[in-house]
Amino acid sequence: MRVEELLELTHHAITEYRLPSTGELVPLLQIAPSKSDAERLLLISPELADVLSAVVMRVRGATGVIPLVTAYDRHERTWSSPMPLLFQRRTGSEIRGIAPAAVKALLNKTLAATGLTDDSGLPLRFTPHDFRRIFITDAIMNGLPPHIAQVIAGHESIETTMRYKAAYPEEAIEAYRAFIARRRSARPSAEYRTPTEEEWDEFLAHFEKRKLSIGICGRAFSTPCVHEHACVRCSLLRPDPAQRPRLQEIRDNLLARIAEAEREGWLGEIEGLRVSLAGAEDKLAQLDERARLATTIHLGMPVFPNAAGRTAILPTGHPGGTS
Repeated sequence: MRVEELLELTHHAITEYRLPSTGELVPLLQIAPSKSDAERLLLISPELADVLSAVVMRVRGATGVIPLVTAYDRHERTWSSPMPLLFQRRTGSEIRGIAPAAVKALLNKTLAATGLTDDSGLPLRFTPHDFRRIFITDAIMNGLPPHIAQVIAGHESIETTMRYKAAYPEEAIEAYRAFIARRRSARPSAEYRTPTEEEWDEFLAHFEKRKLSIGICGRAFSTPCVHEHACVRCSLLRPDPAQRPRLQEIRDNLLARIAEAEREGWLGEIEGLRVSLAGAEDKLAQLDERARLATTIHLGMPVFPNAAGRTAILPTGHPGGTS
């Protein structure tokens, strides 16, 4: 719960629900609308039931009746109507609801009494909201589905819940290793056996099949060719620089065939030929770009003027140079 929700709990917030399957009565805690303006119910564990019982007995006192008290809402800046609040205390001559600042002060006073310190040696300090983060992190790490944690925490978005949940590198590594182990246990054990000589030879032959007359095909193994082996059109073809003359010959032949088709009026073939021509020119452009990137540019030797007005050339490997 948020600290505001905790301090707004009344005696009427303790309710019960009967399970339809077994008829068992389950105690619940009704949380009044707060930040998300949505009411929700929380399951009361046996340990929490003992705590709530002790709180109720304390505030009842000798009269056996929970006093009706008011509380100040620091967000709305208004006083509430008298209610049987579970968290109340006497302030001077009046009994009022406990404020969030008082809870924080009591929490830090308790921590100071324990003598616990942080990594820097300073006294350990918490805010009430830290316990929401600790609960969500601990619950999800111990198997509670995040969408259930979202409902319990009263978050409108599961992204908010996951931001509350702290993730550590060790946790991510162990969770991923456990995931891989579960996947492997569910898969057929035959997939993890040592391949036979025939299977290994077939695997090596795959790379030989990738080699084409004008380059290497980048298609995935055992996938069909969508271009029906019109490789010059395919974006997965990586052209071989040694086959530049062959690509130029294909380009020139396509230009001649397009000219012939236009001359003879074969309009049905022109569009396909132009697509192949664009592919051939693209492959030549790729070779030009790769050649440009592989070209080494010689910048020459540095020349520096010396005090006498003459230039000093520093030869390679000479620490001082000569003039």
